[in-house]
This record gives sequence, structure tokens and C-alpha cells, in this order.
Amino acid sequence: MKEVILSLLTGAVVGFIFAWGKLPIPAPPALAGIMGIVGIYIGFKLFLWIGPFFQRIF
Repeated sequence: MKEVILSLLTGAVVGFIFAWGKLPIPAPPALAGIMGIVGIYIGFKLFLWIGPFFQRIF
């Protein structure tokens, strides 16, 4: 839970800084952002599953 709160706080601070500097928000459209997060999660799980196989080879 600590990571979630720190992530939210960090995002809020970065959003504030971007608004203060009158910069566009560096976020993709909602669906693309969600799919990106899902892709990162799948890639992470895939690495945990396949990673030990590569460690034995190399």
C-alpha cells in the first residue's frame, strides 16, 4: 500500500510541475495507457516465468 500512495503522490507532484510550467501532460490516451500498463505487467510475469531458463543457458 505504501508504494501506491507514494506513486500517487509522485504523480500529483509531477502533474503540478507540468501544469505550472504550462507543459502538456505526458500521458497517453486512457485506453492506450491502460494497455501499456497491462503490457508491462504481462512482460514482467513472462520474464519471471522464462527468466530462470535463460539463466541456465547463459
